[in-house]
Amino acid sequence: MPAFDAVAEARVPGRAARFAVVDPATGETFGEAPDTRPDELDAVIGRAHRAWPGWRADTGARTHALLGAADAVEAAGGDLARLLTREQGKPLAESYAEIARTAARLRYFAELAPRTRRISDGRPVRSEVRWRSLGPVAAIVPWNFPLQLAAAKFAPALAAGNTMVLKPSPFTPLATRLLGSVLATALPEDVFTVVTGREPLGARLASHPGIRHVTFTGSVSTGRAVAAGAAASLARVTLELGGNDAAVLLDDVDVERIADRLFWAAFRNCGQVCMAVKRVYAPARLHAEVVEALAQRAKSVVVGSGLDPATRLGPVNNAPQLARVREVTERALADGARAAAGGHRLDGPGYFFAPTVLTDVPAGSAVVTEEQFGPVLPVLPYGSLDEAVDAANGTGFGLGGSVWGTDPDRAEAVADRLECGTAWINHHAELSLAQPFAGIKDSGVGVAGGPWGLYGNLRPFVVHRPEDA
Repeated sequence: MPAFDAVAEARVPGRAARFAVVDPATGETFGEAPDTRPDELDAVIGRAHRAWPGWRADTGARTHALLGAADAVEAAGGDLARLLTREQGKPLAESYAEIARTAARLRYFAELAPRTRRISDGRPVRSEVRWRSLGPVAAIVPWNFPLQLAAAKFAPALAAGNTMVLKPSPFTPLATRLLGSVLATALPEDVFTVVTGREPLGARLASHPGIRHVTFTGSVSTGRAVAAGAAASLARVTLELGGNDAAVLLDDVDVERIADRLFWAAFRNCGQVCMAVKRVYAPARLHAEVVEALAQRAKSVVVGSGLDPATRLGPVNNAPQLARVREVTERALADGARAAAGGHRLDGPGYFFAPTVLTDVPAGSAVVTEEQFGPVLPVLPYGSLDEAVDAANGTGFGLGGSVWGTDPDRAEAVADRLECGTAWINHHAELSLAQPFAGIKDSGVGVAGGPWGLYGNLRPFVVHRPEDA
């Protein structure tokens, strides 16, 4: 496949309104994407509805097409990865990993099929629970993992026999548009369509009467708006919202042994991960040692353009998010926190913020109670384990959490007390394609991943037949 030139692609004469796409490593526009009009969205959803009967009818053909789509994604990996890094900012190696995960998810769901269930209740009736697809599904995805999170939505939806309309973030539309072109080589026409644009495109998509399921990943406030919009047509919703994951370190933890894992659990993708470690609770006697170990790593990690092979941390993705990271950090410092590392924006072009480790942070500071979603990590001391668990559970979020120590049984017992959807022992933010992923409280509604993700895109259909018929 030839290299994808975002600027040239965006400026073909006769195209509709466009919006700029910025390289976060430079702060400069490097491409444009179409701003989809309401009538264009209506037409896309209409075509998706018309494509649905043919797509849902043949399970074997769907499996073959999805496996072919996975092959096509891998074949286009070089073009996809470079474009993803240009618009998202992450190191190129991480972009390749995201594309590999996208292909793997297509293969996983291609081979997954719902099971018909026979119900025996003593009556002379044969009752079977079968499964049917829903229709056109809308997916709205954020800018931190544009392709991987899109695949987490479209792979199960398509495998279940639905068609898909996908809207990426306006900060990262180009790699997703290219992905749509790649998938079009393997999938039937109008089964999968990418629409790009600024708001109110997402609101129109979520509330469109032709959409039967809305699946969204993003902020809590936007998730509530998506749910309200989908309610107008009683569409199903799956919402994967914010996280403020806590890592609780036990008093027997080997700090030096876990420091690298803990650091990257917090700072991977520049901290722009919904299930990243965003707060660390350390025993008071180990607090200074934990802060120092994390600060050393923050000071030594290479920050720069994701296209530079030496880079380990790229920029914050966009100017509004950089302002948010800067605001919560400066507010914490004003309230008495101390930056053991970082604490400031880096000089020069682009949206770079120094990897930051904060200590002496007031427990009520926004950097602790809210989701900062950037390269900033507060480390807080605790006196008793009950105090640490209460603090870990003391926000409105409930996505993930982790416990770290040398006794895994003890750590697991503590993890069982965390109020979240997923808890890890001595690691964090690692998921299998086969496991469910869901948050509680403000962190979400519905389940993604594994068979649960497939069934979330299906509805039960019951057939009753007398045994003597």
